[in-house]
Amino acid sequence: MSDEKDLQQLKKEAAERAKRLARERMAAKEQAEKTSKEDTADLPLEKLPSHEEEGKPISEERDALELAKQKAAAAAKAKAAALAKQQGDGSDHEQDLAKEKTKAIAAAKAKAAAAAKAKAVALAKQKAQEPSSEVPEGDALELAKQKAAAAAKAKAAALAKQQGDGSDHEQDLAKEKAKAIAAAKAKAAAAAKAKAAAGAAETAKPEETPSPNQPLLDKYIKVIHEHLGEDVLEAAYINRLSKDVPTLVAKRTTYYKVAQFLKYNEQLGFDYLSELHGTDFGTHMEVYVHLYSYKNDQPVALKVKLDRDHPEIESLVPLWPGANWPECEAYDLLGIRFQGHPNLIRIFLGENWVGHPLRKDYEPYDVEV
Repeated sequence: MSDEKDLQQLKKEAAERAKRLARERMAAKEQAEKTSKEDTADLPLEKLPSHEEEGKPISEERDALELAKQKAAAAAKAKAAALAKQQGDGSDHEQDLAKEKTKAIAAAKAKAAAAAKAKAVALAKQKAQEPSSEVPEGDALELAKQKAAAAAKAKAAALAKQQGDGSDHEQDLAKEKAKAIAAAKAKAAAAAKAKAAAGAAETAKPEETPSPNQPLLDKYIKVIHEHLGEDVLEAAYINRLSKDVPTLVAKRTTYYKVAQFLKYNEQLGFDYLSELHGTDFGTHMEVYVHLYSYKNDQPVALKVKLDRDHPEIESLVPLWPGANWPECEAYDLLGIRFQGHPNLIRIFLGENWVGHPLRKDYEPYDVEV
């Protein structure tokens, strides 16, 4: 944009100079004509100015204008060339660097070859002066050539390496990446091996020692089977994660019967309910009851699985009044209904609360609350 303005300015100034020159020449012409009329009245015809001479100022004015235009165009062209050259300095610089690199490599090779040749010639002369040497002259010359060629090759390689840091850096990165991948594979293999060894060691472990409460569990199962039958329990086991407490899993239809038997049987006598809570396992729900016999100083846990869509079970409040509030809590947070409960209410959230927060499918009615 600045070059176009300069060109226009040059054209404008040239035009103004041409006009000014034309006006001056026209004034001079008029003055000359006026003077010539007075002074050349008596001159011969051949001395009078010709029409060609009268037209000279006009042609000179045009020549001056044309010359000014040419100068302005030349100046604009020179500026454009300078700008293009300035813009192309980056690529020219890269090309110059590449050329210099090529020249340097070629010069190094030529220099190394010349040095090798000179060394070979000197060695040949030396060997020629020493005919008693053990190494034949031809072999020595060949050996010198090989050494010189190896030295030249090493120098060229060093120069190429110095000039080509970029490609070497990429190769180094590739090598580091390959090393990292190999290290990761080795680490994964070592971890797999350690895991396999740990599994083998775990398999080779001796069987766990029997629980000290195993005799209690055997006693409960024997008494229940003798009085209620063998089909009232789904499972019975020692809960290693809960202080080895003997655990009985009753069927949905025999839950209340088993609980009543655990309280009133003379051999068992579980007269204290210390805990009751519900759990949502996603596929079903469970009610967990922990009982204790002060008379025998023995614990037991009673569990029952419930349908998740319709979780209902008999209330244990008639057997242990301490089950009142825990059953209300399970109803409030999980929606488990206890049949026969004297006053089953929501004790935390209130009757207007939508949903049960401890269910795995719970979605807040108002997400902003």
